[in-house]
Amino acid sequence: MWLFGFVPFGIFRFLLLFLVENHGMLLKKLSSIPSFLAGDATLIREWLHPEKDGVHLPYSIAFAELEPGAASLPHRLRGSSEVYIVIEGAGIAHLDGQPQPLQSGELLLIPAGAEQFIENTGTGHLRFICIVAPAWRSDDEVVF
Repeated sequence: MWLFGFVPFGIFRFLLLFLVENHGMLLKKLSSIPSFLAGDATLIREWLHPEKDGVHLPYSIAFAELEPGAASLPHRLRGSSEVYIVIEGAGIAHLDGQPQPLQSGELLLIPAGAEQFIENTGTGHLRFICIVAPAWRSDDEVVF
């Protein structure tokens, strides 16, 4: 089953149940989270981060987007794996020099240490959820 027509409901159910069962309820509206330009040139809204939200979780979640024709800068998370869940648009993720086409409704696992960047090859915005485990830290990311 898909939530909002593009995100697997099971993923959100797992994340919400984990929060409720282990930490109590936490509700954050994406529309109320300010965007900022990340070091890799992706527009980011940090949806959930253990340090900033006062929860003990082994991951962080961000909402990312790229304009048509835009690309993130090549970068590497040295000690964290990352999952992209594409919710709108199409693009190509580049992992250690290997291109991987992506589109709405697809999930990509990026292993720790992989050099990566993603480009928007579609005509509309590329919007995706990033889950980073362990939680994202600035000292773990190297931007090239």
